[in-house]
Amino acid sequence: MRYVRFASEGQNSWGILSENDWIQPLTAAPYHQGVPQGKPLPLQAVRLLAPCEPSKIVAIGKNYREHIREFDSKVPETPILFIKPSTCVNDPENPIILPPADLSQRVDYEGELALVIGRKASKISAADAPSFILGYTCLNDVTARDIQKSDNQWTRAKGFDGFAPVGPVLTDEIDPRDVQVTTRLNGKIVQQSSTNQMIWPVYELVSFITASMTLLPGDVVTTGTPSGVGPMQNGDLVEISIDGIGCLRSRAVSSKAGSQEQE
Repeated sequence: MRYVRFASEGQNSWGILSENDWIQPLTAAPYHQGVPQGKPLPLQAVRLLAPCEPSKIVAIGKNYREHIREFDSKVPETPILFIKPSTCVNDPENPIILPPADLSQRVDYEGELALVIGRKASKISAADAPSFILGYTCLNDVTARDIQKSDNQWTRAKGFDGFAPVGPVLTDEIDPRDVQVTTRLNGKIVQQSSTNQMIWPVYELVSFITASMTLLPGDVVTTGTPSGVGPMQNGDLVEISIDGIGCLRSRAVSSKAGSQEQE
């Protein structure tokens, strides 16, 4: 199944996306037992939203060895967890508003595979994890790298509003253990790896997380980024593609330009 969340005629809805790009609206989110209702809509007639409405985003740091090497770090003994607030969620095609220069002068893209939880998950095993996952999507774990270094922890650097573009679709039709993750900056490939290179695979991550915290329906888990992260400048286009999911597009915009657009 391929799910989307979309805006049409002033309303936000969930739907099922068909192979010929028609959307069958649902009465509610899939994790709230939404059922088909109403006439199908053509994909080009709606605006896609992030396919999630999380209470939290649980993110993983340092889960690809090559990414660890590019920062000259040590491989952690257990997964590193951090939280991005729900206010980070950003829709496909929406701009990433860069912080003012007096706050941050380097903001990086980080292309990642993410998953959305389908039912309440607490203390589950890796073997049981697939039955708790609604589907998979693309996520950009946008990071103010200079703040991350100066704070010596990650919350503020990764927690700015809009610092988690997500989408465009949510699907259960891929094997998360071996899909290609590719990030392009202004059309040039800057990140490319397979999820089979993760230190801790997806199902193990879900088990590790739920050993200490409960994941709620709609929550997002994002699984770490490959090597090749780098800075975005005003006007840069970032495209994160994952096999079987699609392409998440976002353009970086300076905070001054972003405020002028909103006016």
